[in-house]
Amino acid sequence: MPRFAANLSMLYNEHAFLDRFAAAAADGFKGVEYLFPYDFPAAEIAKRLKDNGLQQVLFNAPPGDWAAGERGLACLPGREAEFRDGFARALDYAAALDCPRIHVMAGLLPAGQTREALRPTYIDNLRWAAEQAAKAGRNVLIEPINTRNIPGFFLNRQDDAHAVVQAAGAPNLQVQFDLYHCQIVEGDVAMKIRQYLPTGRVGHFQIAGVPERHEPDVGELNHPYLFSVIDEVAAQCGWQGWVGCEYLPARGAVPGGTTEGLGWARGLL
Repeated sequence: MPRFAANLSMLYNEHAFLDRFAAAAADGFKGVEYLFPYDFPAAEIAKRLKDNGLQQVLFNAPPGDWAAGERGLACLPGREAEFRDGFARALDYAAALDCPRIHVMAGLLPAGQTREALRPTYIDNLRWAAEQAAKAGRNVLIEPINTRNIPGFFLNRQDDAHAVVQAAGAPNLQVQFDLYHCQIVEGDVAMKIRQYLPTGRVGHFQIAGVPERHEPDVGELNHPYLFSVIDEVAAQCGWQGWVGCEYLPARGAVPGGTTEGLGWARGLL
């Protein structure tokens, strides 16, 4: 069965952020991920990881001005210096947290621009980031995101993401395969797992129920079947990554809400 990591930006919101590590460990998680660590000292997060026997498996590089609606810088001409400064900061945190993967958000398509026009900037930034990450023994991930959750996002499809990875030509640049986003944009999720996992270009999976983005046992995807597909293909190709639980608990921030919604994971954690 895949290894599951709790996404602490979405799960355990009944607790303050630094208290979510203990809550996740108490429910049996061995790994954690989240969007951004930068509001907290890396040493404090590292202590929470160590105290609770958790592995940091993924977080995002700085995305620009998140509060103003920015969702990444990698595809944006003229923002290269800011992108590089942010990625250098992410590498510092990755070193302190012993995190092997950094997700780089592509960004929003600017008005009047085409994906074709922005693609060279995107690939150049990814090549640079992958080169810096390789020196530190880290991988860089890119993620196709559906346009319902983030309208105008630059990267939306699995085939486009894999084409970018191939064009960049960096062995430590991989795709973050979110089954939720894939189902909304393209569907045919099981066959895409079978198609792409053996390539070595998939670095991480994420899950959520479709369409509400709640627990994976609610909605139109058959996650137990998809977990069995991941297991089957992983055994064939030697993949040993993580599946991030990036969903919004149906009970929200109600005390105990995240834990009560983990019935799908009984026996899996």
